[in-house]
Amino acid sequence: MKAAVFHEHGGTGNVRYEDFPDPVCRPGDCLVRVGATCLNGFEPMILQKTTALRTPLPMIPGGDAAGEVLEVGAEARSLWQVGDRVSLYPMVAGEGMTGETRLGAACELIRAPAGNLVRLPDGLGFESAASLPIAYGTALRMMTSRGRVEAGERVLILGATGGVGTACVQLAKAAGAEVIACGSAAWKLERLEALGADHTINTATEDLRQAVWDRLGKPSTRGGGRDGNQGGVDVVVNFIGGETWIDCLKSLRVDGRMLVCGASAGYEVMADARYVWSFEQMIIGSNGWTLEDHRTLLAMAADGRITPVIHGVRPISQTGPAIQDLIDRKVFGKLVLVP
Repeated sequence: MKAAVFHEHGGTGNVRYEDFPDPVCRPGDCLVRVGATCLNGFEPMILQKTTALRTPLPMIPGGDAAGEVLEVGAEARSLWQVGDRVSLYPMVAGEGMTGETRLGAACELIRAPAGNLVRLPDGLGFESAASLPIAYGTALRMMTSRGRVEAGERVLILGATGGVGTACVQLAKAAGAEVIACGSAAWKLERLEALGADHTINTATEDLRQAVWDRLGKPSTRGGGRDGNQGGVDVVVNFIGGETWIDCLKSLRVDGRMLVCGASAGYEVMADARYVWSFEQMIIGSNGWTLEDHRTLLAMAADGRITPVIHGVRPISQTGPAIQDLIDRKVFGKLVLVP
């Protein structure tokens, strides 16, 4: 088969489009002809080896996959048949995450355990389906199961222009929340407004904390904010990490909560404990999503409750340049790759 492959860690020039051995379908597996895959924020980190994960080489990028069953193992024939349209739940027991510690989907064929496949609803295409799992699954669990975002709450979303961020904007709006979305480019902020953001903050030109205070009032333990309630926000979505935590804590109302599912700018963070106890704040972690969440996402996309934001669709042969666009922050939403 053809695949996007890197044999050494480093820059995007290491990603080559070449012949690669076809995967072998084991008894409990299915072989899936890839209809589309999608890039995620971890692709540059895996390629450049900026994580502690032990990534086998050679490696194929691409954590998400949607396609058609091509071959069914002997033990999986009660579940699937050739021609079934499926989405891959990419966290595989004993193998880890697809595209991180097991071969990814930027290729023509991918092997998947039968239990990791989810049937695609009628009318949901491969490109939309491939945009959902990692980004929207992460956002769904964080915003609903863990964060319990409700109607009327104010939700501040850092990094709102990427896959997880745009998903959080949609889910917060669907819950009836008021959304304050952050990005570092004017054209991306315009798209966030079109997506439903009530306020936007340009983090390249504005101080995050002051921007929140200017728009919503300064949080107070005794009320008296601009809206007569408390000022600030009820929820902060922060998968940036790095130096952002203190500003986020100082933007939260009493009983506010910060939702954390990653730390793209660094996992060593500074915090101001005075705000945690004075405002009785909560820091809530969220790790991945479940198989049932995965099914929910596909159903939500099929009936129009969410619409994956797709920046563009490119051939898998352009995986290297596509990852470079992620690094250069030229992407709004998801980049889809097709064979």
